[in-house]
Amino acid sequence: MAERKVLFVTTEISPYLAETKMSVIARQLPQGIHERGKEIRTFMPKFGLINERRNQLHEVIRLSGMNLIIDDTDHPLIIKVASIQAARMQIYFIDNEDFFQRKHLLHDADGVEFPDNDERSIFYVRGVIETVKKLRWAPDLIHCHGWMTALIPLYIKKHYKSDPCFKNSKVVYSIYDDGFKLPFRDNFAQKAKIEGITNNDLKAIEKKADFESLSKLAIDFADGVIQSSPTIHPTLKQYATEEKEVPFLEYYPEETYIDAFNEFYDQILSK
Repeated sequence: MAERKVLFVTTEISPYLAETKMSVIARQLPQGIHERGKEIRTFMPKFGLINERRNQLHEVIRLSGMNLIIDDTDHPLIIKVASIQAARMQIYFIDNEDFFQRKHLLHDADGVEFPDNDERSIFYVRGVIETVKKLRWAPDLIHCHGWMTALIPLYIKKHYKSDPCFKNSKVVYSIYDDGFKLPFRDNFAQKAKIEGITNNDLKAIEKKADFESLSKLAIDFADGVIQSSPTIHPTLKQYATEEKEVPFLEYYPEETYIDAFNEFYDQILSK
């Protein structure tokens, strides 16, 4: 039997960014899953504070060059890659001068969240999916980490549902305590809408796109949900388990989570 393929899409990975719950999981988990017999690919944004020279990033010309249109504006997609030698693990970076060249992650030096975080999320998600298509690497399972990846379940299940690369893909969404305070702009739902997606699909965010509603949108289209922080927004577990009845994996500590996640993947893939 061929190796199962798992695509990891995250906002943060250590050592490229400071250690957080997400960045450490996104560093350790792909390696652990690979060691358990699965093929992996891993993506993150190329934030401006990542030192390209020190981390030996280089552009992949054959994957770059596409333009993604968001709110009637073209944004060039640049793909870079680096390796974590100790883990023999390659990381793909989604880059764009408009969205990812600033020297802070999600807020400015005064702690004010960037108003275009909504478009940064759309660009990142679409950039990952289009790059995976170019790689001609069809994932059996896509594991999305954090709110910046929340549109992936929707896009995979609706826009890309007939695409040969994704038509059989299962999607797992990890919820962290990485909430944001400033709701997305009022036209976020329309900017996120692409072919195959209806207004009804976006009902979770039609009134307001905040952390809770965006997470619920991800849950609406996910095949499984994982609690990846010790505590998460109180309504989200109930929404996943009681309202949507999505397979849900409780929080596991550092010593045991890789095996727990791997077993959860197998459970989702067997359905």
